[in-house]
Order: sequence, then C-alpha cells, then structure tokens
Amino acid sequence: MSTVPAIDIAPFLNGTDKNTVAEAVARACEDIGFIVVSGHGVPQATMDTLFERGFAFFDEPFEVKNRWHPTGEAKQRGYHGMATRGLAATLGKNAPKDLRESVFLGPLDNHRDTYAHLPEARTAYAENTIPTEPEGVKDALMTMYRAMERLSADLLRIFAVALGMPEDHFTALMDKHFSILAAHHYPALTEPPLPGQLRTGAHTDYGALTILAMTEARGGLEAQTADGGWVPVQPGPGELVVNLGDMMQRWTNDRWVSNMHRVATPDNLNDAMSRRMSVGFFINPNYDAEIACIPTCLVPGETARHETITAGSHIRAKIEASHKG
Repeated sequence: MSTVPAIDIAPFLNGTDKNTVAEAVARACEDIGFIVVSGHGVPQATMDTLFERGFAFFDEPFEVKNRWHPTGEAKQRGYHGMATRGLAATLGKNAPKDLRESVFLGPLDNHRDTYAHLPEARTAYAENTIPTEPEGVKDALMTMYRAMERLSADLLRIFAVALGMPEDHFTALMDKHFSILAAHHYPALTEPPLPGQLRTGAHTDYGALTILAMTEARGGLEAQTADGGWVPVQPGPGELVVNLGDMMQRWTNDRWVSNMHRVATPDNLNDAMSRRMSVGFFINPNYDAEIACIPTCLVPGETARHETITAGSHIRAKIEASHKG
C-alpha cells in the first residue's frame, strides 16, 4: 500500500454501519498501520484553540517555557526543549536528537493510590506540570486531552470489532489508563541540522494507538511503505491521523503492523512556512494490563510470537531508551 486510507468512522459511532467501517480499518491495519479518520467527533474549535494557544506558548522565551520542565520522577510531563530527546534511539539507532520542542500531559485523573504498591508506576501516574502562561494554554491542553480520551475509547471499540472480538474487549483495560498528550512544535531553523538529523527520527510508537492532529506546513509526517519508501501523511481539514503502536502489534501477534514513521526536515530550513505543530495522543492502557496475543489472531497450530508483558514495563523500557539516545 503506497497511500494512507481515509475512513469515515461516523457510521460505526452512530450504529448505522459498523461492519463496513471495521472491515476497512482491519485492511488498513494489516497493510500500513495508518489511517486518516473523519467523523470522529472531536470539535474543530478544540483543535484550533490548542494550535493557537500552543503556538503562543512556544513563542515565549526559553526561560519562561522552562519553568514547566519536569523534575524528579515526572519525566513524561511538562516542557522539553529543542533537541533534547531522540525517538530513533528507541530502536537502538545512534542518531542526533530530534528538531522539536514539546509539552507533555499525562492522565488528568489521579490513579496513584491504585498503583501505590508498584513503585515503578510512579512515573506513569506522576502529577502533571501544565503551562499556565500565556492565558488559556492550560485549558486548551486539558480540553484536548479529554476529547482525545473520549475518541480513544471509540477507536478501541472499532478495533475490537475489526479483530473479531466483542466491542468492549479493550474497555476494562482502559479505566486507569496512562495515556500521554504531546504537543510538538517544529520551528523554522536558524542553522543547518546535523547529518541525519530529522524533526522526528524514524521510529515506531510505543503504545496501543496514536491519534494525531496537525497543522499544515512543509516538512511533515511520513509513513514507511512496504518497499522501504516514504509516503506523506497529511490529513485534510478536520481529519485526524491514527496509527498503530507496538502494543497493538504484540496483541495481534504481528498480524497488524506498527509502522515506521518520521517527521521530515524541510528542504528550506529557515522557511517560516515550514513551522508546524502536531498534537499526539498516545494511548496506553492500565499500567498492569497484560499485552498477550488476542485469541482471534492465533490460527490453529500457531504459537504466540511474543511473551506476555505488562503495558507499564513495555512503555518504561521505551522511554528509557529515548532518553539515552
């Protein structure tokens, strides 16, 4: 498949044609692991407000933004400056840090007491460090988190049916999720990148699914095709991108693909039109949820290709790798 399929999921969500939507999703998940979705129910105003307030935050001086840099165990929270993290490292690649700055939010609901007996879960459920300047940015981030949280529940119902499972298969695994909202800013550059340095290095995502909203600009998201090439992924107005993560590939015994993707560096590095922002919602189930082969993905006589692992230990290993890169 050399293009990313576009799917209107409204007929599933309103109950008029669940099977057709689920079948289209299943085909895309087997072929490329990416879809562009419409009919998702996330208000355009929610996205527009976050982009406007997000750009305003990233325009602040570094000293202001860095007030919200996390300390201690809250590694996946708050503001992280330009070229401080590298996603290619999660695949063991030695590549320069990514040309972006970011703000991260974790769960808005407090599940720390539930996992108090697991000290290693503290990072996953750490308190948020949410920017409060400029005015409105905190509300915009939290509103988008809630909208994406609702959509993630809908998408997992679609994916369950696409896998031939009951529609509520994933529901019990998500009531104490530790999903991450990340607002990534890719500014125009004032100096050339290092050799091989990208806005985001080629990688696969860690969790179950990723939902992406993005502005339109040069130097954007690209997904890898079966022949090793790269195809642009640019949703239309009001559309969102959804891609599979490593957890979903493990759940499906590699039947569905967690595909390599990257954010390319534009040819004209200091072109103001290359400035862009993407907002990703990285869906992680409950920390102690088991990632084991889904029964419908195991044909008679076949064994599971991956050992059973908890969601928390899987994500923790990926994050540690990204900080080493």
